[in-house]
Amino acid sequence: SRRTSPARDGHGTRDCGHKVKMFADLKVKLFADGADLAGMKEMYANPIIKGFTTNPTLMRQAGVDDYEAFAHEVLASVTDKPISFEVFSDDFTDMARQARKIASWADNVYVKIPVTNTLGESSNPLVKDLSHDGVKVNVTAMFTVDQVHDTMAALEGGAPANVSVFAGRIADAGIDPIPTMCAALDVLADHPQVELIWASPREILNIVQAHEIGCHIITVTHDLLKKLPNIGKDLDEFSLDTVKMFANDAATVGYTL
Repeated sequence: SRRTSPARDGHGTRDCGHKVKMFADLKVKLFADGADLAGMKEMYANPIIKGFTTNPTLMRQAGVDDYEAFAHEVLASVTDKPISFEVFSDDFTDMARQARKIASWADNVYVKIPVTNTLGESSNPLVKDLSHDGVKVNVTAMFTVDQVHDTMAALEGGAPANVSVFAGRIADAGIDPIPTMCAALDVLADHPQVELIWASPREILNIVQAHEIGCHIITVTHDLLKKLPNIGKDLDEFSLDTVKMFANDAATVGYTL
């Protein structure tokens, strides 16, 4: 069946019909993004967290030195929410071997496949083979609608999948990511087994934006998740809280002039 999407407004963006007044109103699924084991266990116990993503960079930053041991330790706790682990080979044959091994670890595992290798060669032939063999994939590091369109051709008729568009990094290039994300949703509209991930958000506003355009999933770091209660906060109250913070910090240090 065709998956319906919110209508566009006059600026080419989507409108879900109402604004978010508090974080409990969010329809977009929140996936915790990170590789801190203690933090992942804490997030797993939080009912608002619907899944997890990680990658080799996050794992290196967290001090992980044994990829497989770390993954199995995570999966001992994260048993019934989707979680993505990424291949790290740059050779497609070996990438396929890694992908199938990772997929065998648990039924809730999605295998992250970069949209290209480091030579810029498309991963779509591999993505098609894996997806049609029943491997749940998360095609990652996408930035353009053309990449989404080509990847969807590889995923059509395959296993459940995710496509990760790095909206935050698109914004880092000085480009509004919302038109790209809206167009990506249009590409996926007839394929309910494939969900769009808003990757690399930079601020709470991005969560609200993802909700408003009808994006399926947004990956959120643990630090950003701590700010969720601010959604819908009265701005006059927020202003006063900020003034109080400045005053309290100055008093705590004991500044004098």
